[in-house]
Amino acid sequence: MQRWLPGDEAARAALWQLVRYAIVGGLITAGGQAIYYLGVEWLGLDPNVSIGIAFLVGIIVGYFAHGAISFAGHGSRDNHRETGMRFVVVNLLGFAMNSLFVWLLVKHFGGPTWWPIVPNIALTPLATFWLHRHWTFGH
Repeated sequence: MQRWLPGDEAARAALWQLVRYAIVGGLITAGGQAIYYLGVEWLGLDPNVSIGIAFLVGIIVGYFAHGAISFAGHGSRDNHRETGMRFVVVNLLGFAMNSLFVWLLVKHFGGPTWWPIVPNIALTPLATFWLHRHWTFGH
């Protein structure tokens, strides 16, 4: 009888990291997108300012949550300064992706303010998971 998880211990570990990352990241992403949307719709902020605020909140919560939960037991935490800087760099890349989606879909194409939420939730987290696993927390 075959197990539903891959037989390789490293593959199982990566799969569970992805599951934990999806749960933790999903909660952080949902909160960040709520901050973005409420900032634009309720506070009248520029969409890029609002996504910037959401990013700052998410990066602070994300560093601690992903380090403690998503990537628990993966890599080394001996150099918190280096790990923290890598975390910030990866999240800046994620922020750039989210900002591009906001600019492209809202400002350039004139779409509704909710349009960027779709790629911000579907695409950016996959890219940042891979980078965090292999570069931020994988060293």
